[in-house]
Amino acid sequence: MLHIESLQITPEVLRLIAQIDEFKGAWRALGTLAPDRLSALRRVATIESIGSSTRIEGSKLSDREVEKLLSNLEIKSFETRDEQEVAGYAELMDLVFSSWRDIPFNENHIKQLHQTLLRYSEKDERHRGQYKTNSNSVAAFDENGIQIGIVFETATPFDTPRLMAELVEWIGQERDKARFHPLLLISIFVVVFLEIHPFQDGNGRLSRVLTTLLLIQAGYAYVPYSSLESVIEVNKEAYYLALRQTQGTIRSDLPNWQPWLVFFLRSLAEQVRRLEKKVERERIVLAAMPELSLQIMEFAREHGRITMADAIRLTGASRNTLKQHFRNLNERGSLNQRGAGRGAWYELQ
Repeated sequence: MLHIESLQITPEVLRLIAQIDEFKGAWRALGTLAPDRLSALRRVATIESIGSSTRIEGSKLSDREVEKLLSNLEIKSFETRDEQEVAGYAELMDLVFSSWRDIPFNENHIKQLHQTLLRYSEKDERHRGQYKTNSNSVAAFDENGIQIGIVFETATPFDTPRLMAELVEWIGQERDKARFHPLLLISIFVVVFLEIHPFQDGNGRLSRVLTTLLLIQAGYAYVPYSSLESVIEVNKEAYYLALRQTQGTIRSDLPNWQPWLVFFLRSLAEQVRRLEKKVERERIVLAAMPELSLQIMEFAREHGRITMADAIRLTGASRNTLKQHFRNLNERGSLNQRGAGRGAWYELQ
């Protein structure tokens, strides 16, 4: 039984929720950004999320190494544990982004998501997709991957199935009743999930993917375009501190939700702030783009590709003038050139 009556809606909590929701509303208009720029934002955010979330758990792969690995995912052969974890995380994020409407939030699907997360992790083969059978206290690691101490004790393997059933039933009922703001529900779900720590391994990574899934299902459509995981990585000490302060009180009559709730909402607000800055840069670039370039981009967006002949017909401009525009769009990464000479054509980046 979760006692959420002790949750305090302070002025800061209200301000942060209002700020996040204001951007959620504004994103509907911002979502009209060019598809090529949106997909570039999402790709960068995905790389940052995978890199940060696996590093929080002790991985040493840089974002550049993650990007290189992602470009070779079809190989399905990963030598190191770090590579195996990145591959599983990437596959799981892709699944959530493409299928979030079709993922019911129940225990069975949470187990399936865990199975995908650890699909390539050889050492986790025995227990992936299954609740833990051994104790798994949460340890903190330094930047060298060395354990620096136990953060908190977790639920026993015996209690885990019951506690998970209660937690999933609770969030399902509360989402239906809509008594509490979705961000409050998601915050509480995440901290209780991590307190239970239901799986032998992969709980931290899975909690961050479940956060993303719950946010998107609650209408926060901008989430794939800005990495929450990288915000948490930068504030890793505060993350562990907030978890420890709240988790030690969850099973009491008066849980102290505030440390975690405030950390969680501040992190979401920072995620929004970072995306706002990126979108503003995009707008400045678009505003500075010459009219001919905008016409070329619009045609490519509508038809999937554009040739020099298309551009001449469309704009009436000379070949030499258009060559310069194509060159500039290619150099700034808005268009990709395919082929050469008279047979060349261009598509969105």
